Amino acid sequence: MSDHSPSVQSGSASTASAATQQAVQEGRVWLGLELGSTRIKAVLIDDRGEVAGNGAFDWENAMVDGIWTYDLDHLWEGVQTCFAELRGDVRKRTGEQLRSLAGLGVSAMMHGYLAFDEDEQLLVPFRTWRNTFTTTASALLSERFGLNIPLRWSVSHLMHAALQNEEHVDRVRFLTTLAGYVHWQLSGRKVLGVGDASGMFPVDAQTGQYDAERLDLFDRMGDVSAYSWRLRDLLPEILTAGEDAGRLTDEGALLLDPSGGLRAGSLMAPPEGDAGTGMVATNSIRPGTGNVSAGTSAFAMVVLDDALATARKEIDIVATPSGDPVAMIHTNNCTGDLNAWVGVFRRFAELLDGSVDSTGLYHLLFTEGMTAPADAADILVYNYMSGEHQTNVPAGRPLMVRGQGSELSLASFMRAQLYGAFGALASGMRVLLTEEQVRLDRMFAHGGIFLTAGVAQQVLADAIGASVAVGETAGEGGAWGMAVLAAFAHARTEGVADAQSLERFLDERIFADFPLVTVDPDPEGAAGYSAWLDRYRAGLSVERLAAEVL
Repeated sequence: MSDHSPSVQSGSASTASAATQQAVQEGRVWLGLELGSTRIKAVLIDDRGEVAGNGAFDWENAMVDGIWTYDLDHLWEGVQTCFAELRGDVRKRTGEQLRSLAGLGVSAMMHGYLAFDEDEQLLVPFRTWRNTFTTTASALLSERFGLNIPLRWSVSHLMHAALQNEEHVDRVRFLTTLAGYVHWQLSGRKVLGVGDASGMFPVDAQTGQYDAERLDLFDRMGDVSAYSWRLRDLLPEILTAGEDAGRLTDEGALLLDPSGGLRAGSLMAPPEGDAGTGMVATNSIRPGTGNVSAGTSAFAMVVLDDALATARKEIDIVATPSGDPVAMIHTNNCTGDLNAWVGVFRRFAELLDGSVDSTGLYHLLFTEGMTAPADAADILVYNYMSGEHQTNVPAGRPLMVRGQGSELSLASFMRAQLYGAFGALASGMRVLLTEEQVRLDRMFAHGGIFLTAGVAQQVLADAIGASVAVGETAGEGGAWGMAVLAAFAHARTEGVADAQSLERFLDERIFADFPLVTVDPDPEGAAGYSAWLDRYRAGLSVERLAAEVL
């Protein structure tokens, strides 16, 4: 979920340091591969986190027979193209041919449904997080378990299929996530990092494993008790950050690099979801810290001091890659509608023979937006390309609404677009921070929307009423974070002193000299966003009506 706009490969034209060049030559480099909702990204780093190369492949989900899905053949085409581009970039930066890796890891958009039979064949097309048809199943599980089980979790999808009496359900023998699937194909091991696993089924914060009591509750539910399987036998093994998750097999190496130039045998880190890699990429894995990952969808993660007193449908409870409890505010929509509008302006510029590139266009439009009144001149933007569970909107129907006397200008329109990108997220964060009184000292942000300095970062700070920090890897995102997790796993297996914990590894190895730019909420901007959000929430009935009627 966490690929971001604009499409920028940070530092792709730079020359690597002599130390990084030597690291590539000696195979002391780590690969992070992340399958986001609109881009597959690969990042190669040395042992200090310096980028040695990257690659990308654009892909897109499609609605097939009423279900949002990705074709898995297209997935492998994307992975191979992405790796080939990375290898070319490494050669350009370092002059070295990438032949071996010290380690690698796979991250992907969380949640969804990948079900396999006893012959390890996919039973139904991959059902992504974007599908919102699991409402009844989610509500049933939430009531039975006494905690919020989101629509997009794997167990909600399984229960939905059972409630619908889908033919394939009795033949399920293995469930996994997208990251777990790719890891399995590369290593032969059916495992998941604890953060990604916590989006399949509730994880016990004390044991770091699936909640045993709720597994038993699920298997006793009348809707599934007659099946030949038990849920605990279908789920991947859980590993925490730093554990050995297998080795890149000969077959896996050829899947990544069909040319045969990549050696097998590299250590693989536990596969993680994009939430976990976002936490690593922003060093936000301690209580009171949080991060926002903004792309086609968005999520905010806040590491908790204590468990929440009540179950809230707006808040998911997941885990850091080390297994600590995290409150997640997830939204199905973020930059998709904004990107579409920027595409309209890009075409207009082309018709005028404009030479502005994509990055420059975002900069111009975002900067112009910040000149508008703080309340966006009463313009509301509902950026719902798909249904939005956070605000109970059942289906996608992007809308721009303005008051009868409101002034429509480019500035106010763009400010409203920026506000709308974070609208559903801010609504959920109001529940978490104001109603549940969760402590948040600082929020870290990553994603391409933050690459224009001081714009989306300031909007987010105003929206949530907390300081927001952005670092140099804002555009690298989860692929860089996954590469760091791979480096941590390698250092941990080697017994390196600063790898005794993930927190220490990040503080002393990766982020010791890491530059951050932090902005605080602006009083005028925060007041303007709060007033805008009140109108946004009041106007949701209009969006729901449009989604149901149009």
